[in-house]
Amino acid sequence: MSSETLSLAAPTEHRLLRRAEVEQKTGFKRAHIYNLMKEGKFPKTLRVGVRAVRWDSVEIDQWIADRRKERG
Repeated sequence: MSSETLSLAAPTEHRLLRRAEVEQKTGFKRAHIYNLMKEGKFPKTLRVGVRAVRWDSVEIDQWIADRRKERG
């Protein structure tokens, strides 16, 4: 079995990302991320505390992959 096959068979790990991690992955700043969320064009946050939110890493990775596909 090739390493590519192994990576496809492995379950995807869900991590909760802080805003700084999402900014680093996407290259977007806070205001742009929240504007995209408001427009329904970016994954929504998960509330993890009274003043704390996180993003699901798998949703962010999929969103990035979808943007790459659109680019063609």
